Formats: sequence, C-alpha cells, structure tokens
Amino acid sequence: MHQEIARESPGGNAELKVSRVPFSAIPHQSRLFLEYQSNPRSLRTYYPNVTSSPSELVPYADEVLRNYTTDRGLLCDALMDVNVSIGAGPKTVENIDILRADSTVAVVTGQQAGLFTGTLYTVYKALTAIKLADQLCSAGVNAVPVFWVATEDHDFEEVAETFVIGRANELVQLQYSPRDHVKGSPVGSITIDGSMAVLSNELFEKLPATEFSGELRRLLASAWAEDSKFGSAFAKTFAGILDDRGLIFIDPMDERIKKLAAPIYADAVRRADEITERVGKRNREIKSEGFHSQVLVEDDYFPLFWHNDEGKRMALRKGSDGLYRPKGGERRQFGLAELEHMAASDPERFSPGVVLRPVVQDYLLPSVCYLGGAAEIAYFAQNSEVYTTLGRPVTPILHRASFTIIETGHRKTLDKYDLALTDLFDGLDATLIKLAETKISAESARLFAEVEENINTQLHRLDQRLSQVDPTLAANLATRRRKIIYHLAALRKKTLLAEVRQHETVNRRIENLFTSLLPNGELQERSINVFTYLNKFGPKFIDWIYQSIDLEDKDHRIIDL
Repeated sequence: MHQEIARESPGGNAELKVSRVPFSAIPHQSRLFLEYQSNPRSLRTYYPNVTSSPSELVPYADEVLRNYTTDRGLLCDALMDVNVSIGAGPKTVENIDILRADSTVAVVTGQQAGLFTGTLYTVYKALTAIKLADQLCSAGVNAVPVFWVATEDHDFEEVAETFVIGRANELVQLQYSPRDHVKGSPVGSITIDGSMAVLSNELFEKLPATEFSGELRRLLASAWAEDSKFGSAFAKTFAGILDDRGLIFIDPMDERIKKLAAPIYADAVRRADEITERVGKRNREIKSEGFHSQVLVEDDYFPLFWHNDEGKRMALRKGSDGLYRPKGGERRQFGLAELEHMAASDPERFSPGVVLRPVVQDYLLPSVCYLGGAAEIAYFAQNSEVYTTLGRPVTPILHRASFTIIETGHRKTLDKYDLALTDLFDGLDATLIKLAETKISAESARLFAEVEENINTQLHRLDQRLSQVDPTLAANLATRRRKIIYHLAALRKKTLLAEVRQHETVNRRIENLFTSLLPNGELQERSINVFTYLNKFGPKFIDWIYQSIDLEDKDHRIIDL
C-alpha cells in the first residue's frame, strides 16, 4: 500500500510517500502482540473491552462517563497549573476547560520522561493521541488528548541517554549524568545541574547547522535550564515542539494529583493479596496459551512502591509473617492496615507499580482509550485483572502509530541496490554479503559455490567407499564433513565482506543506511531523537507525521521524505 500526502518543501509542493510493512515481518515481535494486532477479538479473555477499530470507541464513552468519580474541578485545576508552568499553548488550556465538562472523555498515552523527549516513538504516541481525540470529536464525542509523564519511574539510566544522527551520518550518543542524583529516586525529582548546558551544546555541535538550529537551541536552553526538574523539562520541550496541538500533560508527582489518587491507592493496598493472586493466575493462563508474560508477579508482590525519607522509590515485599518490608536494605516493616492508612492520608509516600499504574491513570482520567506500544499491549493482558479486582472498567488499548523515516539519499541507496527495509533485518553483514553476491563479487560467490559443490561430490564418493569398509568411518566422515563445510562458509563470508568493503562508497552508503534506519540494531523509532529531524526540516516535520497517521492501519509505516 502506498499513500501520497501533499507537503510543502523548500522547492515548493512535493508528495509525502507512505508505505507499510506488517509487524509480522519485523523481528522480535511477541506472539501476543501480533495476534492482538491481527485478531484482537480472539483475546477478549485478556482484553474484555477490546476494540478492533478506533471507531468502536464511540459507544464505550458512555460506560467511561458512568464509572468516572474523580473530582474534575480539582483535577483540572491541577492540570491547568502544570500545563501553564511548562508553557503549554492556548489550545491546551482550552482542552483543560473542555475536560471540566461531565461529558468529556480522555484519549490517553504516556511515556517516561526522556532526555530531550527521548525516542521518536514518544512523539508518535503523542501525535496518535491527538489524532484519535480529533477523530472522536468529529464523531460527536467530546474528547481531549492527555499525555501521562511517567515522572515516578526510577530507572534513570533508561531515560538519561538519547541518540541523534550527526553531520557525517554517524550515530551520536548523548548521556546526562547529574552530579547529585540519588539512585532509585523518581526521575521527576531530579534537579538539572550546569552540566546539562554542556550536553545541549554538544547536541548542536554534532548536528548540522540549519535555519532551524537557533530556535531549537533556545528551546532546549529554556526547558533544560539549571535548577529545573527533569520531568518538567521533558514536558516543556514536548509542549514546545508540538506547537499548540492541545495535548494536556499530567504529572503524577503533583501533590494535588497524588491526593486525588489516594482512594485507589488505599483500595489497591486493601486488596493487595487478591491482586497478586489474580495476576499470578492470569500469568499462568497466558503462558499455558503459549504467550509470554510481560511482568513477573511473584507471591510476595505488592502493587505499590514506597518512598523513603530520602525520596528513594522502593519495592515492598510480603514476608512469611504477613508484614511488608522494603527491598534494598531499608529497615522498616509495615502491616497491611498501616499501609492502607498511609496510602489514604499520605499518598505522596507511594507510587504505583507497572500493573497498577494504568488503573490509577484511568481512575484519575475519564480514559476512553490508552495508546501504547507492543510491550504495553502485552502487559495489559495481565493488568486487566487489576482493573476487575478494583471494580474498574478495563480500558481498551490500541497500538500507537509506528514509523520509519527514509530520507531521499537513503531511498536512492535502497533503490540502487534493490533493497527494502525488510532486507536490512538480516543485519549489516548479511546485507553486505547479499550485495557482494549480486552486485560486486559475483565471481567470487560463484567460485565458492563451485568449490562447495565439488567438495560435496567428492565427499559423497568417499562416504560410499567408507560405508563399505567400516560404517564407523562413515560416521566420522559426516562429522568432519560438517566442519569442512562450516569452515568453507566462514571463509566465504570473510572473503565477500573483504571484497565489498574494498568498495568504500558502497560500504559507507550501506553503513549509513543502518545508522539511520536500524540504529543499534532496532527500529529507528526506538533509538533516534526527534531533534535529528526537527533540526533538518523544522516544525513541518511534526505536521508530516500527524498527516501520515492512519488510525485504521495496524502496520508499521514507512515515510519517504
């Protein structure tokens, strides 16, 4: 399938070409995710409110509104302060006011607060939520897009680095290491120090200088200023690049948001044993069907993290005596009644674990849908049991838009060597060898094929003779034959790679392909930062992505720029 979308280019109007690749053709996709994409209704046991199309969300909005009990006024007051503080535009403010109405639902997505917004798929999530909210509004449903900034997550190493493609098409890693970071503390509590300015400057030293670089540099300097909080910097950057598309940011660490979440926290504590039992049972069911469980839930599991006096986020585990103790050496212990009272009266001391977080999110927000990635879809099969245990409707989940960006130069390389994106999934060496066989070193490839055929012919003759003399000698020959063929194949690979790498232009162009399209050996969207493309194409890049989102398309999409 090919789609063409009009876009403005420096030379005038051009066409944005969009094609697609099924996820089944992309390596390392889980069976559960693939089945959910192809036949979601077959998994209704795990996803009670499953939808096969965004249009099916329209009637579900009524159920969401019937079950929503959070005080919208208090929620929206907190959201207003959070969003105004990060410089969100008038449309976001308008959407917060729309959310105050009892008839409004939320299209929700979210992600950890990543360095300079993190990976491209975080941007794709946000734009998918905006597009779905727009579509629901067109269908007569009052809907606003909301982005849950996962500031409570404590795996800072996971969000402290990002990658851009540099001036010479090299993959550039940028990593932030704050001086006073307390390991295990929530990401949102980290205070940015002066070294961030150095890192921001390094980003623009690595990127090519363009007409857009100055404005982007100013955005990062403002958002990631010294003494700012990491989570706020992430949201402020996001708000800046989205250019007032109405996305509402929610920070679960906000004190007022915490207080609104207190009832669901307390209920989760009260039913902790039931949650653990039911999720554990669900995991066993998933595995018995041949799927994998995304989140390990053991018998001593507790659905909330506890925050100690230093702000460190610590998992609680149930002991054989029925008391709960923090992992990691903190000498504290709690009874269930004490934890329930603390969750209700002092919710700032808690944050939800991965199986509870969606339920908390959808208790706070009138969520008509959550837009997530493949891993999130997989663990929704487990945490649907948490929704049911806590008496909440199970929020439908849909996959967010997924893209690979192919720039003109890389498209020319693909076309010149008759390659498709799927060919690259075999890896760099396999791709180079394929080129050597078909384009560059066909003579060497034919020679190795002839030699292998001759060796096999002669070894077959020898096998027949040895079988007559002594069958054990034939068995010994079979072992040695495998070794001969193995070593010949290894020599063939080395030879073809050596020959293709002598062609520096070809080798460089193919390596550049992998840097851009499969950096770090994975889909581009999982590594590359959006500033790579904003710096080249400016704010129109966000427009092109938004235009390229097809909510009915469940495949991975390829955009040719």
